Amino acid sequence: MDVLDSVVIGAGQAGLSTSYHLQRRGIEHVVLDADGAPGGAWQHRWDSLSMHDVHGIAALPDAEPPREQEGRANDVVPAYFADYERSHALPVLRPVRVDAVVDAADGLLEAQAGERSWLTRTVVNATGTWSQPFVPSYPGAATFRGRQLHTHDYPGPAVFGGRRVVVVGGGASAVQLLGEIAPVAAATLWVTRREPVWRTDDFTPEVGRQAVALVEERVRRGLPPASVVSVTGLALREQEREAERLGAYTRHPMFVAIEPDGVRMPDGELWPADVILWATGFRPAIGHLAPLHLRSAYGGIQLDGTTAIVDRRVQLVGYGPSASTIGANRAGRVAARGVAAWLDRDAQPSMASSA
Repeated sequence: MDVLDSVVIGAGQAGLSTSYHLQRRGIEHVVLDADGAPGGAWQHRWDSLSMHDVHGIAALPDAEPPREQEGRANDVVPAYFADYERSHALPVLRPVRVDAVVDAADGLLEAQAGERSWLTRTVVNATGTWSQPFVPSYPGAATFRGRQLHTHDYPGPAVFGGRRVVVVGGGASAVQLLGEIAPVAAATLWVTRREPVWRTDDFTPEVGRQAVALVEERVRRGLPPASVVSVTGLALREQEREAERLGAYTRHPMFVAIEPDGVRMPDGELWPADVILWATGFRPAIGHLAPLHLRSAYGGIQLDGTTAIVDRRVQLVGYGPSASTIGANRAGRVAARGVAAWLDRDAQPSMASSA
């Protein structure tokens, strides 16, 4: 079996950026993508998410950002990614879902996907979080007679028309979805574990850098990564003002139990509900890396930049501070540099013995 210099797992923004920088360095690699088409997680976003909602997409390396300011994000961004893959002739293979990355002989790694496998000197993991929606366990959840769904499966606001909807979660997705649901629902109830922190200042580049630095510090210590928005705070956009007028952003404490017809609040009141929408975020999709034992005692993967401290053959992009379009681009460049450094190190003994 041929040995590659690197295998990139995932063809979202971080994976494509990494592939571009590896290709520029002449590093032989493939990109293994679980999806059947280009677009990463963007192709799975809900239809009501427009380019206006996402405030544009950061340009991939050596490319202009998408020109479209309108249109559905799940159409525009996948088309942009597809064009980028073609124009730069990136070596993407799909659909390939990697089941495990394991140690192989002679210090190599093996990426296994069903009956197929690839031997490689390094791995860059760029699988993001979309495939790992997180729903917390709550007493009585299985008894609820209404509908429960996660942001991952959000079908757009129309299905919530005339319904009583509980939205759970204190992040940006909860705020955005409340903005869509509240104007059509019979009633909404927003519940969070902690009081939301609203941003009152402008989101300047300096504020963004400070937020990313806080997330980087968590990852450097081996803690599970937090989202950047968890340290930047929340802000309402113009399209959410109607929901604000309707009182949708009055936060309530978490319910203590779920019952067949609603949620039981801490004061003992039952809030009747037809739908519970879990806007409770995602976890990194890194289960296939488990055989390498990369996690620290704190539950996260300790990184030096994008390099796994426990195993420097492994780079993680789209993880922690690089889980954004801008951060993913930078991480791709850093990861390619980390791959090159390992390959140079790996080559030293053979070079010395041939001298």
